[in-house]
Amino acid sequence: MTPTRVLIAGVSTRGFAESAARAGYDVVAVDGFGDLDLRARCRQVAVARTPRGRFSVALAVQQGRFVACDAVAYVASFENHPRAVRALAHGRPLWGNPPALLPRARDPMRALSTINHAFPLTFSGPTTGEPLDFRWLLKPRASGGGRGVRLYRAGEPVPKGWYLQQQVVGAPGSIVFVAAGGRAVPLGISRMLVGDPAFGVEGFRYCGSILASAGDRIAHELFDPCEQAWRIANAAAAAFGLVGLNGIDLIAERGKYWYPVDVNPRYTASMELVERAYGISIFETHARACAGALPRFDLEAARRRPDAVGKAIVYAQGDVQVGDTSAWLEDDDIRDIPVPGQRIARGQPVCTVFASGKDQQSCYAGLVQRARGIYHALQAPLMGSA
Repeated sequence: MTPTRVLIAGVSTRGFAESAARAGYDVVAVDGFGDLDLRARCRQVAVARTPRGRFSVALAVQQGRFVACDAVAYVASFENHPRAVRALAHGRPLWGNPPALLPRARDPMRALSTINHAFPLTFSGPTTGEPLDFRWLLKPRASGGGRGVRLYRAGEPVPKGWYLQQQVVGAPGSIVFVAAGGRAVPLGISRMLVGDPAFGVEGFRYCGSILASAGDRIAHELFDPCEQAWRIANAAAAAFGLVGLNGIDLIAERGKYWYPVDVNPRYTASMELVERAYGISIFETHARACAGALPRFDLEAARRRPDAVGKAIVYAQGDVQVGDTSAWLEDDDIRDIPVPGQRIARGQPVCTVFASGKDQQSCYAGLVQRARGIYHALQAPLMGSA
């Protein structure tokens, strides 16, 4: 029997494509990097990158439009471009949220209020007449991973395509879930790593996630109980008619209450931790949900596993040119491996590392150690530091 061929497009398709290939699908990928491990998993890989080194949704549509496939799926940042989703999937089955749904789910004011759960104050313009006894964040609407987010200075204009959101003090995290027929099944609750210099970033830039067990004291204080995850995920699924995999970013305040801050109606970066930790196929779960079938998955039972698993994106601390990275393919805890000779600018991702530990703290320590190993390798003469 010929495997189902799927086209996966987006800025970084490796995690989703890897899950699909592992589940037996024949994968064609169009993304912004074309990493070694992606090429090892896919029948065909096209890189949609401008001369300035940026991922281009328009180029991705051009390169994927005429690929022979049985279905189309997308990852970030297609959710911000519904017309591109429509063009990419024209005449082919779309496994994912349809274009008409995306503007509502990605509108920060409408999306968060529709979920019917307390959320940070959010405005599309200056906060004239609103209380200013707390800090605000200035956030781009069409972005992801915390790129461009910064503190707002009172009185400054809010550019078109940006919005203001109250800064809630707490631990950043995310809920990932699968949806169909107005219902949702939560698959994981993780803590996000944001702006961590250990991984070459600062500010509000996303740089990883840690999926901890329910028995972890710190995780329990921040992200329990699971009942809040179920309520938030099901409210979003019902309100927007979400299908397949989705995520909601949140802030956990003092471990008692969660504040949703962003809806991501597509595969998210922390989902591969769910596959590693709980042994479920993320892509197969997505495909079946898009056909209307939800899994029988008990998140509370799954979270009783004894350890924590995590991932961190390692960003370049300076301009570098990598050498022979083919040996990295043999390490199951290194992913998104750059091609030999690739030049990587300061602040751009080098690769992703994984680690595990008995709890969040030891898992985080393992991620820092793995990142140090990558930085050491980049400084070695063999790696051709530029």
